[in-house]
Amino acid sequence: MPAIRKILIANRGEIACRIQRTAQALGYRTVAVFSDADADALHVRMADEAVHIGPAPVQQSYLNSAAILEAAKRSGADAIHPGYGFLSENAGFAQACQDAGLTFIGPSPAAIELMGSKRLSKIAMLAAGVPCIAGYQGTEQDDATLSREAERIGYPLMIKASAGGGGRGMRLVHGSEQLLAQIRTARSEALNGFGSDELILEQALINPRHVEIQLFGDQHGQLIYLGERDCSIQRRHQKVIEEAPCPVMTAELRQAMGEAALKAGRAVDYVGAGTVEFLLDARGQFYFLEMNTRLQVEHPVTELITGLDLVAWQLHIAAGLPLPLRQEQVQLNGHAMEVRLYAEDPAQGFLPQTGHVHGWQAASGEGVRVDHGLLEGQIVSPFYDPMLGKIIAHGATREEARRKLLRAVEDCVLLGVQGNQRLLAALLDHPDFITGDFSTGFIGEHFTEHACLHPQVPTAAELAIATALLYHAAAVPQPKALAGWRNNASVPLSYRLGQDEQQWPVALTALANGTLQILTGDQTLAVRVLEADGRIARVEVDGVRKRCAYRLAAGQLWLCTGPGGLRFEDRTQAPVVDAQASARSGTLKAPMDGAIVDVLVSEGSAVSKGQLLVVLEAMKMEHPLKAGIDGVLKRLQVQVGDQVKNRQILLEVE
Repeated sequence: MPAIRKILIANRGEIACRIQRTAQALGYRTVAVFSDADADALHVRMADEAVHIGPAPVQQSYLNSAAILEAAKRSGADAIHPGYGFLSENAGFAQACQDAGLTFIGPSPAAIELMGSKRLSKIAMLAAGVPCIAGYQGTEQDDATLSREAERIGYPLMIKASAGGGGRGMRLVHGSEQLLAQIRTARSEALNGFGSDELILEQALINPRHVEIQLFGDQHGQLIYLGERDCSIQRRHQKVIEEAPCPVMTAELRQAMGEAALKAGRAVDYVGAGTVEFLLDARGQFYFLEMNTRLQVEHPVTELITGLDLVAWQLHIAAGLPLPLRQEQVQLNGHAMEVRLYAEDPAQGFLPQTGHVHGWQAASGEGVRVDHGLLEGQIVSPFYDPMLGKIIAHGATREEARRKLLRAVEDCVLLGVQGNQRLLAALLDHPDFITGDFSTGFIGEHFTEHACLHPQVPTAAELAIATALLYHAAAVPQPKALAGWRNNASVPLSYRLGQDEQQWPVALTALANGTLQILTGDQTLAVRVLEADGRIARVEVDGVRKRCAYRLAAGQLWLCTGPGGLRFEDRTQAPVVDAQASARSGTLKAPMDGAIVDVLVSEGSAVSKGQLLVVLEAMKMEHPLKAGIDGVLKRLQVQVGDQVKNRQILLEVE
């Protein structure tokens, strides 16, 4: 096999940065690829070389295999690492790399193709003796056959897109009266999302645990597993928290699941990093779910408990070297947990967020690791997945790891774009999560009406700190002796702080000793700004000192008192707006940057409250926008194909 010298990473964001760190540490040269939207991204800055591959939309850039192969040719790369997502599980791309004389850092095209089909992979797993859930994975796909097989399997059952993933094309059916409608929906999602409407049916396991085995194989026929990860904390089949080891794992169960994973790997002559995913029921029985033929998002928790660098293993195996360890040499030490940091607002139905990152500071500390691809000042665009990074912690025990991770989530500073840190902190601090008593139904069971899923109402202390920082910023340019001075200092200053449709009146009185007496609601607080440099402030509130990150720009104050960030508008000088009157106007604004993919109304047409008007596509998802009032469409300002900005007016209903 030819030696690998220069590796092109066919990906972006945190995983591209992660791969580069190991590749460069091992002496390899790296090449980044980038779209128009990522021209100044961190993964581009880190690379030895970088090649532009097209416009921002993924089909024209990160999914454009011809452009990526051309970038490899132009840069002289001799290997391609696909990361995860995008082309990482595309058998055609893996084959094209081989045909171009490039080393594809991953399994064979045949293994990718087989395991990419839920139907074919399940047939192969049954033949290999891997435990599987009862179901139907046949070629006959007509409604009559699927209905007959559903009756044989029994309800509840799962409909799954054979080529699917990430919860798309997946439906839980509780009775026969729902079946045909759910089959039609699943087919449509599968065809639109994956280019195939092939389905399988499976008996539904209600609230199992989701446990996966990390697998590695080399080119010499050796195959081992590196323990397991519990990925049960999920929202709509998307993992939110991952940990290793699984809290309910025993040595016997680990060996049984590991050996089943080895059977799966041997069935396809597996080479490289792969993950065999299982569902584990309350009786300790486990069943094959799927195999991911790539590095997983959650691979860091395995790295932390094994002390191994899984990307380094991938590169060694791609270079033709044997596995560095035998199965009996694998050791698991301590406990690790990971959460996924998303640019999304759980209080708005998990709506993905776009905009400028005004402030970013990763948490640090013993046993804490943050994998990300963020830079202050960058734009989070609507074109890609909203995951910004991963926060990971390792401890001697599960409780130590959980405690460290909770602190790290609270300490990560993300300002300018709303993140999901409040949800992550609430999950980590939930009593049932602390005891390890959870399943895949955990979020649905405990977090349907949790406070973190509603808009955050600032506390009196947060309003006081925000007001003090606005006052301090206005006073700073004056000579120190006169800072904050007025000839009628005993008269309170009036402020109005706003946040979306809410606003709060605040009164501030500057006392002679430098203390700010701040009245908000029925509370009066004594605040002193000890230091404030535009990034970090040290403040004292009623005798308690604390540090907080903040950014002030264009009349907006972003404040991080943890977890997550608060955004305030200084509306002190702005005209008072009747929020209810604004809502009654029927103005529909874009909730984020994105593309208009469907317009279902025309000017002059009557609309009713809740009616679907426009569909906006952003971050690989479609977002339906509905009417807030009954009325007549007075003005339509967009059409299909338009790129729109956050808060841009789309239409008006009168």
